[in-house]
Amino acid sequence: MRAVFGRSYAAEPDRLVEQLKADEAIAEADTLLLTVPNQLGVDYNAHVLESILTHVAPALGWR
Repeated sequence: MRAVFGRSYAAEPDRLVEQLKADEAIAEADTLLLTVPNQLGVDYNAHVLESILTHVAPALGWR
């Protein structure tokens, strides 16, 4: 397995979906690594992950 680190994305879910849909590398990837800023605390990180799971992932057809 080869790992490639590319650009970072940070935006509201609707804008994030647009950015990720436009990224050819994201479309071709079979695995993505999501990182969250742990210094902002558990509640914030839980909110970020929930937003990704409920808004971003479904809009991109991720499962």
